[in-house]
Amino acid sequence: MTAQLIDGVALSKQVRTEVAQRAAALTAKGVKPGLAVVLVGDNQASQVYVRNKVKACEDAGLHSVLEKYEATMSEADLLARVEALNNDPAIHGILVQLPLPKHIDDHKVIEAISPEKDVDGFHVASAGALMVGEKGFKACTPYGCMKMLESIGMKDLKGKHAVVIGRSNIVGKPMAMMLLQANATVTVCHSGTADLGAMTRQADVVVAAVGKRNVLTADMVKPGAVVIDVGMNRNDEGKLCGDVDFDGVKEVAGWITPVPGGVGPMTITMLLVNTLESAERAAS
Repeated sequence: MTAQLIDGVALSKQVRTEVAQRAAALTAKGVKPGLAVVLVGDNQASQVYVRNKVKACEDAGLHSVLEKYEATMSEADLLARVEALNNDPAIHGILVQLPLPKHIDDHKVIEAISPEKDVDGFHVASAGALMVGEKGFKACTPYGCMKMLESIGMKDLKGKHAVVIGRSNIVGKPMAMMLLQANATVTVCHSGTADLGAMTRQADVVVAAVGKRNVLTADMVKPGAVVIDVGMNRNDEGKLCGDVDFDGVKEVAGWITPVPGGVGPMTITMLLVNTLESAERAAS
């Protein structure tokens, strides 16, 4: 048995086409969706991420503003810029690229973003809305994972057991909440889990999101399970790889996401979706 690939690149193109159509319709009514991306410092990975986000916006017909600042920027000045963007009617989404320089409190900056413009879905208000099932912005990576499950006919997970490996605020916790909303029975595993394989072998869906190579191997996967790999690591040859032993697991799983070309493109795509939805709410 060889797993079928869930192609994040192809699905991303499909969703971005829909975003572009909706953005064009909104622009025709006089409201162009706008995203502000704020980058502080010269972290090389962050610069690549930011460049990709800005290009994705432009390709989809969204207005994008990139603000770059030196690593010496003070926390007070950054908070002032966030407040100015909160008050700018041409901006519907604000993204402050993490990590920030050590002298700036990430949490304080995220909480300064208006929940109405928190298109990353990291604000406490966004997390709370997800927890209680209210309308708010969903964290982009788990939101993208849910779209991938939906694309293979798994929108309703009633009767399915989902295991999430990882408990971060950015992926693990919101992922568990979204799976619960889709009616899955959810187990969250982490570094304190005694026997990870005992949990994952029960799972119909496994989401690996800990940033550690080969955390999930073939002997830990139920035959036919869906495996979503959120990890982004480097192997011994320096090539990108995920948290899952792809070559081994693909021989057991029913569906699997590749790295690269899986969850990554969908994360940026859902950022566009959130920005568009913010603009649509503002225009209504």
